[in-house]
Amino acid sequence: MFALPLDDGAQLRPLEPWQAPEFLAHMERARPTVDPWIPWATRSTDLVTALTVLQGYADGQAKDGARIYGIWLDGVLVGGVMFTQFDAALGVCEIGCWLESAGEGRGLVHRASRLLIDWAFRERGMSRVEWRTTPANKRSVAAARRLGMSRDGVLRQQFPYRGVRQDTEIWSVLAEEWDG
Repeated sequence: MFALPLDDGAQLRPLEPWQAPEFLAHMERARPTVDPWIPWATRSTDLVTALTVLQGYADGQAKDGARIYGIWLDGVLVGGVMFTQFDAALGVCEIGCWLESAGEGRGLVHRASRLLIDWAFRERGMSRVEWRTTPANKRSVAAARRLGMSRDGVLRQQFPYRGVRQDTEIWSVLAEEWDG
């Protein structure tokens, strides 16, 4: 397994199905800040559902698709980044992130996201990396801006979440725009 340093005491590592108990404990801590924005956080309420989320990403990675990485701070899982979609044939992928309050304010999501974007462009030859969020998630919008992404537009009432149709903002950066 690899571990990439993000700063003193913080690492980016693959998040795999065998880590479901740790992931579930993390989701319990993160739920107040993550649940409003990430649907699988709502579904990760016991060991079976946490395992299902991680297994879905493992299956996606085996097909060269979606994949997930955790951010550990001083040995404790505090968040992560993921490719929610990864289409090498089209050259387009989407990244996302989440973080519990214990990891906030250190730039961990920014550095981890930059690693994913850099890998997508330099190693996999992607032409476009997307970031999708609801406009109400101000922290996610700010993260996309800090990564140098451009706002492409809004898909109005694009998905239902807890009985309310949500807008989706699409942000992106193209390979020729990426400074790594």
